Parts: sequence; C-alpha cells; structure tokens
Amino acid sequence: NALNTSNWEMHLTTEPMTTIITLALMMKMAAAPFHFWLPEVSQGTTTMTTLTILTWQKIAPLTILLNTNNKINTSLILSCATLSIIIGGLGGLNQTQLRKLMAFSSIAHTGWILATLKMAPNISLLTFVIYIMTTTPIFLTMNITTSTTMKDIGTAWPSSPALMLLLSTTILSMGGLPPMTGFMPKWLILNKMISTNMTIEATLMALTSLLSLYVYMRLMY
Repeated sequence: NALNTSNWEMHLTTEPMTTIITLALMMKMAAAPFHFWLPEVSQGTTTMTTLTILTWQKIAPLTILLNTNNKINTSLILSCATLSIIIGGLGGLNQTQLRKLMAFSSIAHTGWILATLKMAPNISLLTFVIYIMTTTPIFLTMNITTSTTMKDIGTAWPSSPALMLLLSTTILSMGGLPPMTGFMPKWLILNKMISTNMTIEATLMALTSLLSLYVYMRLMY
C-alpha cells in the first residue's frame, strides 16, 4: 500500500472486505450470532480470566470498529446489536452459574455498545466504559467470596453484608435501573435511535432489557 499510494494507512474501500472484517470483529466481541463460544469458555476458566475475556478482550476490536465506523454496513451492525440484546436477555434466564450468566450479560451489553456505533460512536464508547466500571466490581466480589453459583451469592450475605450491598448496587446499575449509572448510556442510546427513526428497534431493545434486569434481580435474592 505504501509503494502504490505513498501512504501507510489501510483503507477499507470495498463493501465485501468491510463486511468480512466486521463479521470477524463481531466474533471477537462475541456479538450474536457469533456468541456461542463465550458462555462455555467463561464457564471453563477462572473468575479473573473470565473478567479479562469479557472486558479487556473487547478493547481491540471495538477500537477498530470505532476507527472505521463510517464504512460499516448499518443494517449489519444494527442486526447484530439487536440480536445480541435479545439473546443476552433470553440466555441468562435459566442460568445458575455466575460466569455463564455474566457471559450472557456481556453479549447483551455488546449489543448496546454496537447499537449506536455507526451514528454516535461517542455514546458507544461511553457505554463500554460504564460496562467495564460495573462488571469489574462484580467479578472482584465473586473472586473475594469464591462464589460460582447464584446460591453462593445468597449464602455470602451473612458473612459479608457490606460487600453484598455494594454488589447489589452494582448489579442494579448494570441492569440500567434509574437513577443508577448504567441507566444513562441506555437512555442516550434509545434517545438517539428514536431521533433517527429507529423506533421499532429501540422499543424491542428496551423491552428485552427488562429480561436482563430480571436476571440481575435474581442475583440479589
């Protein structure tokens, strides 16, 4: 490229090339329908390794998507986003293993991050930062209390009430319950989608997020 154009930058000029790279990055971020590997891998590793997979691993692909967002196919990215939110919400309903549950939570949050990647990348970046801020304390609490199932969370209340109270607050924030921190990015995303005539997609995402909130509420009892 440098020899032909005197420029070291690589430009994604063709739609097939852009689509292939986008799909590869979707798999790296575990966005639906390329999410199948994440729950099983999360369950098979340690708590802190799972935290790394669900947070740190998403930085590189998200950075590439943010830098090339003007060349990404809008329908493709929005379809992956909506499907991720739906699968993330439904997949967590019957989970009792915490790492698997958090994996489906990660899939759902990936959908929220991707939803405005094309039209408002700054909102997507804010959503990702807040996702890391809420996910990290949950995994640290799981690691401290050696909790691996929802039952373990319930039995940890008598021994560590302050830690469990902090965990409950963080879980509510992750669920997007107002006035918690996690509510702000979801409100911004829905507001942006409605303003760009994506009312149907925004409504579907908002309704599906209630499933995720129910899953998070189960962790508290």
